[in-house]
Amino acid sequence: MIDLYFWPTPNGYKCTILFEELGLPYRVVPIDIWKGEQFEPAFLKISPNNKMPAVVDSDGADGKPLSIFESGAILLHYAEKHRRLISSEERGRIEVLQWLMFQMASVGPMLGQVHHFRAYASEPIPYAVNRYTNEATRLYKVINERLADRSFIAGDYSIADIAIFPWLRPWERQGQNINDHPHLKRWFETLLARPAVQRGLDVLSDKRRTATVVNNDERAIMFGERQVARR
Repeated sequence: MIDLYFWPTPNGYKCTILFEELGLPYRVVPIDIWKGEQFEPAFLKISPNNKMPAVVDSDGADGKPLSIFESGAILLHYAEKHRRLISSEERGRIEVLQWLMFQMASVGPMLGQVHHFRAYASEPIPYAVNRYTNEATRLYKVINERLADRSFIAGDYSIADIAIFPWLRPWERQGQNINDHPHLKRWFETLLARPAVQRGLDVLSDKRRTATVVNNDERAIMFGERQVARR
């Protein structure tokens, strides 16, 4: 059994979609990041960077439980273990890996910043808003151009698609218009229609934060002094 330490964020949804696509049984262990549960000592033993998602898999290869933190590592481990959602051929595998790294190095960090400065910053900072909104637009264009002559990011449907897709769901809050990127929009709607994706997105969907108003305690936990002090 896989214990998935989860909260309904883009990185969290990568893992639920992955497990649904692979048909793997998993048990959700909620980690409410707005309450600071990611700083609990028991969780830090699993995820030392105090980030979720993370997993503890009772079925490690050596017969012992295996814990994994970082969503990209989780996607790569299970895709390779089950020989699905990643090519076994050298050229196809590197296609998937480079676009997985693109999500981890660019899409996640940059869209996370644009979301923060547009929705959660305690005061408006026009330079930051413009800087990250423009970078988000650039990334959307990169993805759109990539999809101009193919159905999926890296050939066949893969963990590269699963990694990128959840980060584009709140496109309006990132200052983007998905209709400006027709190839991306077609791909986005194709993934959204997949039953496994829909099941993955249903996990703790009632806990997904849609309002951008945060109280002082939540701000301190997520973005302020308690983020550092709890370490």
